[in-house]
Amino acid sequence: MTDSPIDPSLLDRLADVAVHTGLNLQPGQQLIITAPAEALPLVRRITVAAYKAGAALVTPILSDPELTLARFAHGSDNGFDSAADWLFSGMADAYANGAARLAIVGEDPMLLSEMDPAKVSRAGKATSSAYKPALEKISNFEINWSICSYPGLAWAKRMFPELPETQAQQKLAEAIFAASRVDRDDPVAAWAEHNAALKTRSSWLNEQRFAALHFKGPGTDLTIGLADDHEWHGGAAPAQNGVTCNPNVPTEEVFTTPHAHKVNGTVRSTKPLSHQGSLIDGIEVTFTDGKITEAKADKGGDILRELIATDDGASRLGEVALVPHGSPISQSGLLFYNTLFDENAACHIALGQCYSKCFVDGASLTPEEIAAKGGNSSLIHVDWMIGGPDTDIDGLTADGTAVPVFRKGEWA
Repeated sequence: MTDSPIDPSLLDRLADVAVHTGLNLQPGQQLIITAPAEALPLVRRITVAAYKAGAALVTPILSDPELTLARFAHGSDNGFDSAADWLFSGMADAYANGAARLAIVGEDPMLLSEMDPAKVSRAGKATSSAYKPALEKISNFEINWSICSYPGLAWAKRMFPELPETQAQQKLAEAIFAASRVDRDDPVAAWAEHNAALKTRSSWLNEQRFAALHFKGPGTDLTIGLADDHEWHGGAAPAQNGVTCNPNVPTEEVFTTPHAHKVNGTVRSTKPLSHQGSLIDGIEVTFTDGKITEAKADKGGDILRELIATDDGASRLGEVALVPHGSPISQSGLLFYNTLFDENAACHIALGQCYSKCFVDGASLTPEEIAAKGGNSSLIHVDWMIGGPDTDIDGLTADGTAVPVFRKGEWA
């Protein structure tokens, strides 16, 4: 028996799912893990599972909230335009040489909410710029990669402030285990069944060859043109290195690439966005020919406008994703303050970088060819939720015929 609020047997299962379903780690592959130091119990289990699967080398890179806050409390002002270029260059080199990547999230999503937003923005922009060579390997799906979660205490207290610490962490752990399907008798089989269902949805959308999607809901009347030769994906998919992996654990979405210059109308968020330690709520933006021309928010509007101003592509869309209101994460009624979970509770869009894999034969396309088909390029990729129980979506064919896709937040 253990006094830990986190069931160690389910942590073992999560490690197995991360290595075998999330990453599908191959014998001889190296693995880079990024994680908060608090997640060491999971990092250790994943490392064991990875070596048992034949990993050549596992390299963990740990972060710590106290160290992060120390920078904002005591760092010199000019330091906020700096980033660890050498570290990200090394990660990009590792990915180019075949390493897999696993990110474990678990830190307080609002860690930087009391820090100077200008410094947070500058530090984020510097990191995004330095990280781009590594991010391109991921966003182009050149390697097998995945993200999973650990129920960190500060995160748990953020979600369940009314509960004692131990109960809050136990409740978050249970929510993560349920969403990640590791509370099932056979998690790997449960994931295979779930991936097959997502594949059915994405295959139907690919057969339709819609030219655009029309979203209608409270505060939303938005037409999202889809990129030329776009391709829908969801669940497990083969990376360019031939390894089939699940990039997100959990996942409930099917997604594709919008046309960066063919988005028009107004859209309002249906859930808050937690971004770099700050909460942006009640987002309302207007798109004209793909570009945001008006932007406001009930809370965090300045941060939203800073985000949109990151670069030219930050004001355009790089992803549109469909998630039914009946998804388990939506039905939990929980706000996780974490995009990995919250994006799987509702249909969403992402500002910024597109995924090259969301094109027919995307692996063979140059950046210029992707841009010519309508794919967006940016330093950022930030998802926010626009779907809910009152969302209707029509697929628009090339001749303008409307085909029901969602009604009242569910697949039509």
